[in-house]
Amino acid sequence: MTSQTLSTAQARRIALAAQGFLDPRHAVPTMRTLQRTLTRTGVLQVDSVNVLQRAHYMPLYSRMGPYDVELLRRASEQRPRRLVEYWAHVQAFMPVELWPHMQHRMERYRQRRGKWAVLEENPQLEASLIDEIRDRGASTARELDDGLPRTKEQWGWNWSTTRQVLDYLFTVGDLAIAGRNSQFEVRYDLPERVIPADVLARPTPSLAEASLELVRRAAVSHGVATAQCLKDYFRMHVDDVRPAVATLVESGELIPVTIEGWKRPAYLHRDARLARRIGARALLSPFDPLVWERERTERIFDFHYRIEIYTPAEKRVHGYYVLPFLLGDRIVARVDLKADRKAGVLVVQGAYAEPGAPGETAEELAAELRVLAGWLGLDSVRAEPRGDLAPALLPALSAAGLIGLAQPR
Repeated sequence: MTSQTLSTAQARRIALAAQGFLDPRHAVPTMRTLQRTLTRTGVLQVDSVNVLQRAHYMPLYSRMGPYDVELLRRASEQRPRRLVEYWAHVQAFMPVELWPHMQHRMERYRQRRGKWAVLEENPQLEASLIDEIRDRGASTARELDDGLPRTKEQWGWNWSTTRQVLDYLFTVGDLAIAGRNSQFEVRYDLPERVIPADVLARPTPSLAEASLELVRRAAVSHGVATAQCLKDYFRMHVDDVRPAVATLVESGELIPVTIEGWKRPAYLHRDARLARRIGARALLSPFDPLVWERERTERIFDFHYRIEIYTPAEKRVHGYYVLPFLLGDRIVARVDLKADRKAGVLVVQGAYAEPGAPGETAEELAAELRVLAGWLGLDSVRAEPRGDLAPALLPALSAAGLIGLAQPR
């Protein structure tokens, strides 16, 4: 079979179209808009960092523009439930119909029971927690906890015994996540009270069938990808990915291609769109599926990107929470952003242009920051003089008249 050859620019436009950046933004995004966008992204990574906005809200904003975040809560917590949290990429929202396809993953966690040493130390806690949740309904670990104090060491909070056992019960599918409270704490419940009955009643597919479906969805969301890209999307084992790719190639759903400058073979989904032009303008979360596989990001966008949240402040190159800025079909800049909610200000703590960034980058970034501030309910934008793009961004923000931007959320 002769492999088709794609340029990097073609691969980039295919990837952007597959991720939803070719779709027109609706003036008022609806549940239908949300569903359309979720079809593109497939999953939404969940992360607790809230210096700007929770990670799972941002990819939707990047594609749809300002939207009511209540749409996502409804989709993930109310009937008809469209999404559920599970370890699908890492902790992530996934389409609820994938629950049966995750049974093999759940079983692997069950076989690794020894990872949770606390289970051996508290053999009765599993059953007692399930019984308690059955009686009282969806509950957080704190509500179920026995009051043991937590201590803070290095990064994050040490988990209580209850929290550790709940995590195990969640990963093996004995409990599901019904939602989160205002403190972002997980509310655990019985799967039959979270997952729609018709989904729970479906037979568990074989491992080969489940792997095929996950690779297929990853291929649709990527547009064009290497086997490594496909493996990473749902964090699969390579031994499960290879036969699935071979099956999809044989059926014609995946088309082998060569991408200029890429050493690894790639696969084009037969329904992928090769747009002549991408007119996107978006700030991307560090956890956006377009950029979360860093090697792929570097290949497609010539953009070296590392999240520096866990890097000591004095060693950070660009900042704590840095978002790539997509303009057209290129990532042209990156900005370190913080929402100062008390002051009502979106703070640009640093702004950096990429090599070859077009002359209008500062003005376009200022316009996008204005929209973002309004969506977050902030009144203005303040830029600090850090980064090579800051001298141009400061007057661009001033010219944009960033006053009175608060919008209903």
